Amino acid sequence: MRHTGQNAGRRAALVAALAAMAWLVPSAACAQDAPWRPAKPVTIVVPYAPGGGTDTVARAVARQLGVFWKQPVIVENVPGADGLIGTRRVMDAHPDGSTLLLQVPSIALTRYTPGLRGVDPLQRLQPVTAVAQASNAIVVSGKMPVKTLAEFVAYCQRAGQRCSLGTTDNQSRLLSHQFVAESKLSDAVVVNYRGTSAVVSDLVANNVNLSFTGIAAALPHARAGTLRFLATTGDGRSAVLPEVPTAKEAGFGQYRSINWFGVFGPLGMPAPVTQAIVAALRDAVKDGDVQRTIAAAGAEPVVNSPAEFAAQVREESERLGSLVKRHPLE
Repeated sequence: MRHTGQNAGRRAALVAALAAMAWLVPSAACAQDAPWRPAKPVTIVVPYAPGGGTDTVARAVARQLGVFWKQPVIVENVPGADGLIGTRRVMDAHPDGSTLLLQVPSIALTRYTPGLRGVDPLQRLQPVTAVAQASNAIVVSGKMPVKTLAEFVAYCQRAGQRCSLGTTDNQSRLLSHQFVAESKLSDAVVVNYRGTSAVVSDLVANNVNLSFTGIAAALPHARAGTLRFLATTGDGRSAVLPEVPTAKEAGFGQYRSINWFGVFGPLGMPAPVTQAIVAALRDAVKDGDVQRTIAAAGAEPVVNSPAEFAAQVREESERLGSLVKRHPLE
């Protein structure tokens, strides 16, 4: 009887051990399947000066990512070399998800920029997702005596009238050179700036007359009457500028450009990290404050998959590459 009792005791102990393991195994599986979260602060590099649409969008989503991840998410502006200095910092970073880049389509033009030939950031970056997209805008100083794009061209074509165009990045520069060439503004000057805030300040003062730029930085000045929107460059009118015609409506449809704000990481970032960042950004843009900030920048939230964003980047790269062959950057 004592032997039987010992066996029964052993069986009871075994059952208890198996029950404990049954609780432990799902817990381990859950820990293994949990979405990636950063174990240290995350930096989002904006390779342009503060104050533009890229900076505005980055700061909006960074705040919300910090809430989700319970880690500081820092936006760092690293301007210079047409965005290459900040971009290179991410290209050279460890691909652990702690260093990200927010860029715009002009990244595809880096390899065509004089002095930077042969450097193609897209070969060393991993597309993660778009965050938002927006039309660009064609803006003039409020001191200019024109109300339409056609009037601006006619004004600048007058004998002895020398107009100037301020640029903010490579895409703006390309569109400006295209505009000067195709509108036959042989005396016009294209002036390159390091960021949106600088060109907007000179537009307000009428030190430069026109710029292809983002909506966000120009909007407050347009409302104050010191700047004037002549057209937007998307397929339809901007929700924040419903009274402003598209370039196509104004008779200049060749200046279509959609500005996406896209997240990239260093090449080699693991798929679970990439997927977790996309999921977090998808939740971040649902936040009301984030949506209002993006809308105020003249943009709309657009979060897509890494494959979809990679295709979007390739398409824009091919379009801009074809355009730059006709209107080389100088």
